[in-house]
Amino acid sequence: MDDRSRKLDGRMASLDLLRLVAALSVVGFHYLFRGAAPEPFLDAGYPAAAPFAIFGYLGVNLFFLISGFVIAWSAEGRTWRDFAIARFARLYPGYLACMSASFIVLAVARDPRLPADVSAYLANLLMFAPALHRPFMDGVYWSIVLEIVFYGWIALLLMTGLFRRHRLQVIAAWLLITAANEFVLKSGALRLALLTEYAPFFAGGMLAQHIVTKGRSVEAMVLAVAAFLLSCDTLTVTQGWMQAHYGVSLSLAQLLGANIVIHALFVGAVLLRRRIAPTGFILLLGGLTYPLYLLHQNIGYLALNALAPHLGRWPALALVTAAMLAAALFVCRFVEMPARKPLIRVLTGLFDGASRRLAPMPLQKSLRITRRQMAAE
Repeated sequence: MDDRSRKLDGRMASLDLLRLVAALSVVGFHYLFRGAAPEPFLDAGYPAAAPFAIFGYLGVNLFFLISGFVIAWSAEGRTWRDFAIARFARLYPGYLACMSASFIVLAVARDPRLPADVSAYLANLLMFAPALHRPFMDGVYWSIVLEIVFYGWIALLLMTGLFRRHRLQVIAAWLLITAANEFVLKSGALRLALLTEYAPFFAGGMLAQHIVTKGRSVEAMVLAVAAFLLSCDTLTVTQGWMQAHYGVSLSLAQLLGANIVIHALFVGAVLLRRRIAPTGFILLLGGLTYPLYLLHQNIGYLALNALAPHLGRWPALALVTAAMLAAALFVCRFVEMPARKPLIRVLTGLFDGASRRLAPMPLQKSLRITRRQMAAE
């Protein structure tokens, strides 16, 4: 991959802007709808905005669509090791900073609706806290786990060479398994291991990247249509969950309309990728979406509860949203960016060191055998 392509790795300006739209839609969902839903976290909600804000959770689906494109682009021309190191360096420093900040705020606030203790903090250091029977420090972390599972499969495809040689066949098999699970099997294990609820979005992004880099083909276009149609069905999984937990959900017609908008926005961003200049400001906006996503929910609920009685609900909302953006910008600028390259160097050195320690014995043995063969001849 050339330098220009590497610079575009996850940094296309149009997709950065779309990521910000997705993040802000999730923020709106939590503050304007989820916070006052059954088992509320907010003392006073925003009932007038709730019917519109409920659409905001679909920003996660948009994130996964973008992620499929960007991660496939990032994986082009990389070894599985370089890909894994780059993804860890991209995710973990910001996660650690935001998770630690959330723990400190929750521990100080001592709100029984948002508990936090040291054991939960230690479990969350591994990013898979529920596997250790502890809750996520913030509810949004569930989607980060799904991203990591997706990264793991991409790394495996790179390791086996399937990503380069048989990508479309792998995506086709993935969509077939997804259809079988969502229509017939309904297996929770498959929904986690193979991400079948969200596979059409990840796969749709990967297919868009394939079409951009390899050109249109009948196979890729058919799979893209299949991914879109399948995504229309998998959206009903969350629809049922929301109805069961909140007593309200989007109708099928609303979901289908929203899904068309999501895919249209994504396709538009891909088509405009060369028309929107990747200025430093736009790339920074894209960069702050990850820490904004990690920080905003629980800390935001506590801040809204503290400020709303004094400022009013809407001024408090504006101030808290601005504060979350500022905090995300701080994490992006002073934690993520400075940490990424040094962390990549350290991890690369550790991998290289381990490879050298493991390689000499077989190599020396091979050289001794070669010398004996040469002597015999």
